[in-house]
Amino acid sequence: MLSSSALLSACLRKSSSTVASRPLLLLFTSVFFNSRIRPSRKMSSSRTITATTNAAAEKTSSVKLPKPSPKIAGQAKDVWTIVNEAAADAQASLPFPVLNLGQGFFSYNPPDFAIKAAQEALNDVSCNQYSHTKGRPSLRKALAAAYEPSFGRKINWETEVVVTSGANEGMFSAFTAFLSDGDEVIVFEPFFDQYISNIQLPGGKVVYVPLVPPHDNDVRTVSSSEWKVDFEDLQSKISPRTKMIVVNSPHNPIGKVFSREELEKIGQIAVENNIIVLSDEVYDRLFYAPFTRMATLSPELQRLTLTVGSAGKTFSATGWRVGWLIGDAELIKYVSAAHTRICFAVNSPLQEGSAVALQEAIRPENTFFADHVEAYRHKFKIFNRIWDELGLTYTDPEGGYFVLVNFSKVKIPDDYVFPEDVTTGRAKDFRMAYWLIKEIGVVTIPPTEFYLPEHAHLAEKYLRFAVCKTDDYLEQAVERLRLLKPYIQH
Repeated sequence: MLSSSALLSACLRKSSSTVASRPLLLLFTSVFFNSRIRPSRKMSSSRTITATTNAAAEKTSSVKLPKPSPKIAGQAKDVWTIVNEAAADAQASLPFPVLNLGQGFFSYNPPDFAIKAAQEALNDVSCNQYSHTKGRPSLRKALAAAYEPSFGRKINWETEVVVTSGANEGMFSAFTAFLSDGDEVIVFEPFFDQYISNIQLPGGKVVYVPLVPPHDNDVRTVSSSEWKVDFEDLQSKISPRTKMIVVNSPHNPIGKVFSREELEKIGQIAVENNIIVLSDEVYDRLFYAPFTRMATLSPELQRLTLTVGSAGKTFSATGWRVGWLIGDAELIKYVSAAHTRICFAVNSPLQEGSAVALQEAIRPENTFFADHVEAYRHKFKIFNRIWDELGLTYTDPEGGYFVLVNFSKVKIPDDYVFPEDVTTGRAKDFRMAYWLIKEIGVVTIPPTEFYLPEHAHLAEKYLRFAVCKTDDYLEQAVERLRLLKPYIQH
């Protein structure tokens, strides 16, 4: 009798001479190999798999991966991770829900007309395909129409507008378009944290100019307008390598609306030194004091200014990730080129939804923007009364939806234990924010995250709260913050 090996050899020889025998060969081969690799009674299949897995794991662990870019490596855990982890831990131990007033996302939907526009866009065949890299014509036309009254001129929607994947990607595209290695960008502290990486990744160098807070905010509530630009400091930071200045008005996190006089002084420096102004105006529909656009101050600044906007902030839809830049055609040309290489195109349905929503919102009979401002005045009135009740001072904002509160009177127990993430290399506001989350159940943001370490002393007594929540949510927060009373020293 032929052995199984000899029988397999015979089949192989036979298969080379006739096609008809190949099905038989395949069947036999399958049976042969399955019988050969079936585990014996002495070795279970699970032990075989375990041994193989362990060997693969050893081999994988011995592989040394390439090093990441120094622009990314070595970064400390960011504030968003710290507070979200603390909030998750707190929720597991506290008898009541944790209230998130830290990050600037909304606890309610965009207006109905915006939701409807986005839903209807999904039924449009063209809205489910790529849009033009500069943005859908419908949205660029709507943006030109919306901005022309405040700009005081006609805007060419084809050459002076580019739609981006959120305002953040738009700013990254602008920095990528104009910065070479070593070029400098002036940024006011406190800053939106994404500015820094957006500047550094294309090779730029950030030069910091801190806004000066009122010296007596410990004893009185102040206006955000009292945080001042030190123009001597600003002028001293200008160098032959200065390529751009970032101005955020209304400002996050202070709520400052830069005055016309301040913008004119900054603009004069920009014009004299041929510096591009990146004017971050994403909160331009939420101001409670006179608001001026940098690009409107002179013909020279019109040419040097890139104005940044956001559908997320305008319509309470941060998840839509639709932003834009408006500026001189020669500037927008290069921003658009960078944007094309970064993400090519922005999602089409929500561009169309933003276009239709904007067209609706700017109709004379539509009071959405005016109602929105009044709604936020009311939200601040609801929320800020707790600070008056507790005797804590704060910075009364002129725009946006953040408020900085002075916590210097709040005393944390001396024996309270903190994790290393909020102690090593961190200012005391990180400890205050952590304690507030864990013990009071209210999430807030320590603003020294938006400063250089050497300037952290300017803000370490504050915490930042976001009021972009429903009125009921804010009422719950007020009630919860009353738990601070035993910890306040007068």
